[in-house]
Amino acid sequence: MDMRGTQILFFLVWFLGIYAPTLFCATVEYDHRALVIDGKRRVLISGSIHYPRSTPEMWPDLIQKSKDGGLDVIETYVFWNLHEPVKGQYNFEGNNDLVKFVKTVAEAGLYVHLRIGPYACAEWNYGGFPLWLHFIPGIQFRTDNEPFKAEMQRFTAKIVDLMKQENLYASQGGPIILSQIENEYGNIDVHYGAAGKSYIKWAASMATSLDTGVPWVMCQQADAPDPVINTCNGFYCDQFTPNSDKKPKMWTENWSGWFLSFGDAVPYRPVEDLAFSVARFYQRGGTFQNYYMYHGGTNFGRTSGGPFVATSYDYDAPIDEYGSIRQPKWGHLKDLHKAIKLCEKALISTDPNITSPGPNLEVAVYRTESVCAAFLANVGTGSDATVKFEGNSYNLPAWSVSILPDCKNVVLNTAKISSASMLSSFTTESLKKDIGSLEASTSRWSWISEPVGISKADAFSKVGLHEQINTTGDRSDYLWYSISIDLKDEASAQTVLHIESLGHALHAFINGKLAGSHAGNGKKFKLNVDIPITTVTGRNTIDLLSLTVGLQNYGEFFDTWGAGITGPVILKGLKSGQNLDLSFEKWTYQIGLKGEELGPSSGSSGQWNPQSTLPKNQSLTWYKTNFDAPSGTNPVAIDFTGMGKGEAWVNGKSIGRYWPAYFSSNSGCTGSCNYRGAYSSSKCLKNCGKPSQSLYHVPRSWLKRSGNILVLFEEKGGDPTQISFATKQIGSLCAHVSQSHPPSIDLWNSDTKSVSEAAPALSLKCPEHNQVISSIKFASYGTPLGTCGNFYHGNCSSNNAMSIVQKACIGTSSCSVEVSTDTFGEPCQGVQKSLAVEVMCT
Repeated sequence: MDMRGTQILFFLVWFLGIYAPTLFCATVEYDHRALVIDGKRRVLISGSIHYPRSTPEMWPDLIQKSKDGGLDVIETYVFWNLHEPVKGQYNFEGNNDLVKFVKTVAEAGLYVHLRIGPYACAEWNYGGFPLWLHFIPGIQFRTDNEPFKAEMQRFTAKIVDLMKQENLYASQGGPIILSQIENEYGNIDVHYGAAGKSYIKWAASMATSLDTGVPWVMCQQADAPDPVINTCNGFYCDQFTPNSDKKPKMWTENWSGWFLSFGDAVPYRPVEDLAFSVARFYQRGGTFQNYYMYHGGTNFGRTSGGPFVATSYDYDAPIDEYGSIRQPKWGHLKDLHKAIKLCEKALISTDPNITSPGPNLEVAVYRTESVCAAFLANVGTGSDATVKFEGNSYNLPAWSVSILPDCKNVVLNTAKISSASMLSSFTTESLKKDIGSLEASTSRWSWISEPVGISKADAFSKVGLHEQINTTGDRSDYLWYSISIDLKDEASAQTVLHIESLGHALHAFINGKLAGSHAGNGKKFKLNVDIPITTVTGRNTIDLLSLTVGLQNYGEFFDTWGAGITGPVILKGLKSGQNLDLSFEKWTYQIGLKGEELGPSSGSSGQWNPQSTLPKNQSLTWYKTNFDAPSGTNPVAIDFTGMGKGEAWVNGKSIGRYWPAYFSSNSGCTGSCNYRGAYSSSKCLKNCGKPSQSLYHVPRSWLKRSGNILVLFEEKGGDPTQISFATKQIGSLCAHVSQSHPPSIDLWNSDTKSVSEAAPALSLKCPEHNQVISSIKFASYGTPLGTCGNFYHGNCSSNNAMSIVQKACIGTSSCSVEVSTDTFGEPCQGVQKSLAVEVMCT
């Protein structure tokens, strides 16, 4: 190529790079079957990733793992209180860089569903609303109220305009193919009456008037006005029907697990059930499904809602809180997505013909002259079943769906997992070189005592007890209520302080000493407590520290629910036998802590005490230390075992509230969870009788190699020298595949004959690119039992399984072994056999 040709080519590359978004615009419409992109119906699989619950440095990897897992779309809320914390002052920097997040999705070749809301719910503080909204005169949230509608329209238009300026809508050549207005309003609209109905009509009209060029949706809104699509949220949506025969069947939230609350055990959802729900949805006519969440992430700072939602928002998602693939959930769903996409041509061509060949059995067939796909379902929870379909018999385990992309061969059954499992653990790393915790050197810590009671110049006095959120404006979790009383001859060792509070927790101090602490939980926020106290003759000071643990984010009129000590507050058991009601006396109030005013969270305050006598198990104490980053690149967490409750900052950035002293109940957990039958958030629990959360994510991008600063504010009292850093390590890699499993789904890239004749295979692949399989910890062909990390031989076992697997796998990054007697010989006649393998990668 000559110089002129090179210059022309360079110009074309430059021109396309600058103007491609406006040259390759897409039309996005819909009909009764599916979203229609550029005139073609699409079967789409989506997953939620909330940009502020991870970091910009994590986004590319999270999105690529989503794409590798078979997703077409990334779905996210937009969080109003992050972007406009003060009215008219916007923040789109760092974790809040919505434009960068959307562009990162586009760079991976995926679409975006932008859920503007602007009400989010999402277990996010105040449902995503900024607190200043609450103080606008005459405002009522989420109803036909002019002040609210004006603010909602202004912010929605702000986000739409921001996306348009960056050419991010599909109509401009960008990735955004859907937008959402409002959120799950249909769950509560009955409480708003006629004003709620007119509000929804207004919201739909306002959104569509913004001319995005892509469809709008409303989830859980059966009366969503045309042309807005009403969609489903829930654990199962196969029975959902849109409100018009002109709209497609869409599922905006398939809950992949559940959120964790402080004081609760950890919920999880078996992948067999999750896959069953997805297959059932596409079986019965669905064409767009979204996992909520595909990556949950972390509630950094004070962003968690609830109240009592934990700092971890892991959600048992296919990609865990730290950005690691969760197996076998991610892998099994990846196989499911491949199976569904093999049926896409049939799914978009016609409506399903659904029949029931027997009790709890359902067959859905998508057939045209040129294509045929079938879904066979056993919705029973007890026993397996056999279905005869088009001359063939198919075994269906209970609570499962088999997918037949050619109406003949099973490509996948939702209850049969072929993908690998991984065992992971957190390994203690040193905060300092050669020190696994700080117990060895208390001199490395410095500290500041937070004053008990009133210590700030902006304290104020009012008669009576006042609600906390209206008082603090959520500028802090903390509000001091302080009063001094003269008991004279009334002092008694039998005195009880009775306190009633709207929540969420409180610490009571009498004459500067902690008398008692109490907290609600995610199911019961309010407090009604009696605290035994010791008073003295004469002047007594009562200091009550009330605190919030994330503001309410869901429910009708949730913005009015309130928090804090609203009374009564009564001294009972005085020497005279009388009670003293303090509720209507003059109280002094202080918003927040003295330490928050001084800014010690960055570690820059000059008031740190470096003395070697470090106070331990002392309430209201700030701690600071320096540390080196744990070695390597693995995800990092802080183990707060030994501490009570508080908040932590790394290099000035809040990693969230910590509360390892709040244990879950001893009951409710089982060794394993039966995936058969309808799932609920309390069905499958683990970690009973332990702290709800001990490990707290520290993003690698927040750390320097050395000279990092950790600052804690401890409310209840703890021992900071017990804190340790941990890194997440992958241990064993396992798989367990039986003769009844379908052949590898990847064979469907070849001809159908090879699929029908192929045997199932057990496949393993090391999680990191530079790893190889270094050892085989277990291998058994026959009737092996147990789970990953605890496999053991059954009554039947091939003698050469270990040597065959070693030969196939040792020294390779991935391997595949056919599960058949052709490979291993016949260890036992007349028994269905399986292969179980556990390996290590290094």
